[in-house]
Amino acid sequence: MRAENGLVDADLGGGLIKQRISRAGQGRSGGYRTIIAYKIGDRAFLLYGYAKNDLDNIDKDYLMILKKIGRNFMIAANDELDDYLLSGELEEIDYDQR
Repeated sequence: MRAENGLVDADLGGGLIKQRISRAGQGRSGGYRTIIAYKIGDRAFLLYGYAKNDLDNIDKDYLMILKKIGRNFMIAANDELDDYLLSGELEEIDYDQR
């Protein structure tokens, strides 16, 4: 993850960052956007993803909702996260298994 190397496209506050993901043939600027709850060296939760051509920016109200969701995941104990995984509220993505 680029953020682990200090490469954050936007710090949205409240533990959220926005990262750009490239689209084939268009690079990162014309690609996708992701909103991630992130704490370096600890946890990362992909909360929302969208194509740049579908949405310019997230509105303030929805951003506040994402901050609350992200904060709840960040402070959750490991057994709570396990429950979220079992219920399907969370899905684990292992980016080392490519």
